[in-house]
Amino acid sequence: MWGDVLDFSDDPGFASPKEAKGMRWRPDHAVLIEGGRVLAVQPRGKALAADWQEAPVQDHRGRLIMPGFIDTHVHCPQLDVIASFGTALLDWLNTYTFPAERRYADPAVSKDGARRFLKALWAHGTTTAVVFPTVHKVSAEALFEEADANAMRLVTGKVLMNRHAPEGLRDDVAQAERDCVDLIDRWHGKGRQAFAVTVRFAPTSTPEQLMMAGQLCQTYAGTYMQTHVAENQDEVRWVASLFPDARSYLDVYDRDGLIGPRAVLAHGIWLDDKDRAVLRKRGAQIAHSPSSNLFLGSGLFDWAQAQREGVNVSLASDVGGGTSLSMLRNMADAYKIQALQGTRLTAWKALYTATLGAARHLGLADEIGRVEPGCMADLAIWDWAVGDVAAHRDQLAQASGDLHERLFVWMTLGDERNLVGTLIAGQTVYKTRAAA
Repeated sequence: MWGDVLDFSDDPGFASPKEAKGMRWRPDHAVLIEGGRVLAVQPRGKALAADWQEAPVQDHRGRLIMPGFIDTHVHCPQLDVIASFGTALLDWLNTYTFPAERRYADPAVSKDGARRFLKALWAHGTTTAVVFPTVHKVSAEALFEEADANAMRLVTGKVLMNRHAPEGLRDDVAQAERDCVDLIDRWHGKGRQAFAVTVRFAPTSTPEQLMMAGQLCQTYAGTYMQTHVAENQDEVRWVASLFPDARSYLDVYDRDGLIGPRAVLAHGIWLDDKDRAVLRKRGAQIAHSPSSNLFLGSGLFDWAQAQREGVNVSLASDVGGGTSLSMLRNMADAYKIQALQGTRLTAWKALYTATLGAARHLGLADEIGRVEPGCMADLAIWDWAVGDVAAHRDQLAQASGDLHERLFVWMTLGDERNLVGTLIAGQTVYKTRAAA
């Protein structure tokens, strides 16, 4: 395919747009795809090899070609409750989320939900995700099956939750362990599927279940761990009352061996310097969820401080607390959160974090996050502007000759309407009429 290719070779950090490094801009280039992977990226004027001259061509000149976005924290069943009104985290879970999740005990609901959810990700330019299903084993199986059928890189696992949840959403330690082991045996490492030990959050697991989860992480090398931590101040106080012998919320997980280089912890707003030191030492990551944090009023994550203290940070939609699967919309919200704290988030930093940065933190940089020979052809094609206002603003930014200005306008004004098409392993899984 032809187009303007943007990806990253390194973290631009929080440097000013003109001082940042690591971005790679290749306008008017051809991306050659073979066997689901990128074979080459070359200037359009360079002659193609003889065996490529008759290959089908997608002409996207004037459009942006990027690696597909990586969403490191999102809930499949919560599409059912996205945009629910008026409560903070704990009330929101009890009022909206838990009733919706009970329905996923039905295999038909899980299958339908998984298909709808993955198609929605693709329609927003997301090609890799770290996903919460429900406590029901069948909900994880449905996600694995649908992702595997489409060669999608997916990280998920049955939710662990054996207390402080309604009937129909609680498991028990022994059965939960058996379910996880079976899912690991059948799905972890199959194609592009990876299992995550999935602790809902500390209050909904007993100490015995947390210990079991830690043992799974230690026993099955290469599995991930995903959970929530320090999202809301009421939640933090609740954890302190449930685990009075723990130094902090994060310590509840760390003492049972749950915090390691493959741990993905959503939110992390209310951590202290000792917690951040643990995350740095363990190589774990915080999945910053800006839209959700604003919508639920949870607080403002200090991304710049986390970076200064060596904590890995990725970006996430956290739907349904988040209000959109669009990583562009979440980047725009992340900018606002940092601006309120005196930091300006560049388009370079935001786009790096949602592509190569997340891939690195997940240990997948050799597979995803770049448009690079050998990497999987998980790609998204974007129009720069949709609508008269955005088109006018884009024209002015383009005339300035400042690529960062143009990308920042796209990042701020753009959303899923700008998406032309999405490819996973070189196959088109989503396209608009504009892609023709």
